[in-house]
Amino acid sequence: MAANVSGGAALDKVGPDMPRPKVTERQRDGVSGWLMLGAAVAALLGGVALIVWGVVLAAAAAVVVGILLFLVGAVVAFGLTAVAPGEARVVQLLGRYTGTIRTDGLRWVNPLTERHRISTRIRNHETEVAKINDADGNPIEMAAVVVWQVEDTAKATFGVDDFVEFVAMQSETAVRHIATSYPYDAHGQEQQLSLRENAEEITSRLSVEIAERVAAAGVKVIESRITRLAYASEIAQAMLRRQQAGAVVAARQRIVDGAVGMVESALARLAAQDVVELDEERKAAMVSNMLVVLCSEQAIINTGSLYH
Repeated sequence: MAANVSGGAALDKVGPDMPRPKVTERQRDGVSGWLMLGAAVAALLGGVALIVWGVVLAAAAAVVVGILLFLVGAVVAFGLTAVAPGEARVVQLLGRYTGTIRTDGLRWVNPLTERHRISTRIRNHETEVAKINDADGNPIEMAAVVVWQVEDTAKATFGVDDFVEFVAMQSETAVRHIATSYPYDAHGQEQQLSLRENAEEITSRLSVEIAERVAAAGVKVIESRITRLAYASEIAQAMLRRQQAGAVVAARQRIVDGAVGMVESALARLAAQDVVELDEERKAAMVSNMLVVLCSEQAIINTGSLYH
């Protein structure tokens, strides 16, 4: 029942019209952190050396220069940022978004900036088992798992308060909306989509709706999967008996259709090969006997009744 969102892009829009975020991601690489690390270490060591030398020689100017050099080294070191694989850093300068660092390794940015760590790894969210009324009003239990990933770090940071909680809430809402839009079972109506019989298409629509709902948070839905779909416990037994009755009727219908075809074939072969000549009354009796045998699985045909 897995469905990739790209495969359902051609479906009609089913989700709400979310407002467009005002900020979108701009990628920046920053400066190589190793070069700036060397400069920071040199400044720190140089500052300490000047301070010690100035104290020993009672040179106030050397002490002041050493302190300033040490502070410069500390400020430069504060701009060092380690970016792990599967992570990104959203950079802000005095409240303004300046870009996102996705290049892993040691990078350096303006020390005055704020850097927010955000994971770009693939995540799973499994919704709680929700008891919902389907389109026919029958209570059902339904749950789904959503595989998602942060695609736009700026939208995830500035578009919503908490993008993880946002994805969880919107996934729950989409599951409930899909469950109430379709019946659990079509009950033989071929033109009607149902949750049980059209799982692939329903899952595709679920993926599309979740993707539309979480797009404002910069999240990409990779796939969704319905993990639980069943009637609620209070009506499960009644619906099971209804399904069993429907299966018995369908099986009997198929048996009757096959039996009629076999009788027609048998009469046609008897007439073609002149095995026996039957009038209409005896044909009717033979048809009756053969239908009884084929439909009730009897092993003996009462041929004597053809003439008595």
